Order: sequence, then C-alpha cells, then structure tokens
Amino acid sequence: MASIEIQTTQNVTIEYEMATLRDRFFAFIIDLLIFYGIYIFLWIFLMSVLGDAITGWGGHFLGLMQLVGLLAYHLISEVFSNGQSWGKKAMNLKVVRLDGREPGLGDYLLRSIFLLVDFVLSLGVLGAILIGSTFKSQRLGDLAANTTVIRIKNQLHFHLHDILKINTLENYEPQFPAVRQLNEADMLLIKNLLSRYQTWRNAAHAEAISEASLKICQELNIEHPPRNKVEFLKTLIRDYIVLTR
Repeated sequence: MASIEIQTTQNVTIEYEMATLRDRFFAFIIDLLIFYGIYIFLWIFLMSVLGDAITGWGGHFLGLMQLVGLLAYHLISEVFSNGQSWGKKAMNLKVVRLDGREPGLGDYLLRSIFLLVDFVLSLGVLGAILIGSTFKSQRLGDLAANTTVIRIKNQLHFHLHDILKINTLENYEPQFPAVRQLNEADMLLIKNLLSRYQTWRNAAHAEAISEASLKICQELNIEHPPRNKVEFLKTLIRDYIVLTR
C-alpha cells in the first residue's frame, strides 16, 4: 500500500496510507448515487409544484443546473464534513493538505471546480490517469489545492473517552507531575502517535516519536529526555490520567 508523509503544523511527521484509485472510484460512485437521489427527489417536488412550467426551462438550462448541483454537492459535503463527502466517509477516505494545515474553503472550492475537467468533460479518464500516475495520487483539483486523499483506519484514531477508559492505577506515583500543563488534545496526539508507531514500525514514525518526546521535554522542563521514548510517552499518558481524573 502506497503511503505519504505529511509534516503537521507542530513539526511532527506522520505517515498516511494513500487512497487507491479503486477507493476513490467507489467513493465517487457513491457520491453520484446520493446526488442523483437528491436530484430526482427535488425534480419530483418541483414537477408537483410547477407542473408543465418546468419543462419550458429548456434542456440546456436543466443540464447546467444539474452540473452546478453536482459541484455544489461535493463542495458543501466536503466543507461541512471536514474533507469527507458521504462517499468518502463510506470508503473511510479524507481530503488532507500536503503542508499539514487543515484544508480551507478555497481548497475545497478548487477541488470542486476541477471536477469539471477531471471527471465531467473527460468522463473520468483524466482524473483516473492522474491519480494512478502521479507520485502523490493527485488529480488536477488536488494539484491546484495542494491536497490529496488518504485512507482513514478507524482503529488508529482515538477520542478522549478511549484514553479515559484506562483505569486509574492504585498507589501509582506519577513520574512527571508537570504533565498537567498539557491538555486533552496533546494526549490524543500522543496516543495516536504511539498507535501508529506500534502498527507501522518504520523510520518516519520513530522520528515522529522522537521529535514529539523532545518537544514535550522542552515544554515540561525535563532536562534529561528518557532513552526509551515510547515508554516515556506511555508514562505521560498514565500520569495525565491519574493526575487529572
């Protein structure tokens, strides 16, 4: 499985699995089915309200409205679902920026506009060729917005309640009381880093663990960073739970 390394705004490098052409194809098909389901429903509704008047609008106008609706569907669904249209959610895919920042409205707008070239005008041929041949699996919309699409493995993403499920240890003596300076978001990031390292033991994740450990040591004024970075981060999580529950 192809992968890509993205450096977050916290200067932590994380490796993600690239979405395959097959994944993106099925996500797009699901989106098409959902869109046309909505489109047919609205068409029936307008016919019941406007009657024969709607047929006088002309085929070209109706075709244009259908095209605009398709682009609007992709834009709105990705904006309000944090880079996941309904099709992408079904396939566990997500749009991300290559510079580690969160995609913005302008990025999603560019991706939607370039659907015209990537899939509509070229019948999907151009988009498929670019996704299958470019190093970072980018269609024209991705190249314009500096984005790509990754696979999300649900078992590697944790929420706060996942961390709080860890039982408080009786008679446990926290080793790093300064960990209370960190917050829940920091703990979730550490937990995800550890999980990814344990799943994919490669140089990129080892470096991410090391960089995160050094940064945390600086923030907590720990003069001598422990040699075992993984155990250090695990200890921080235990300390945080015991000290904040």
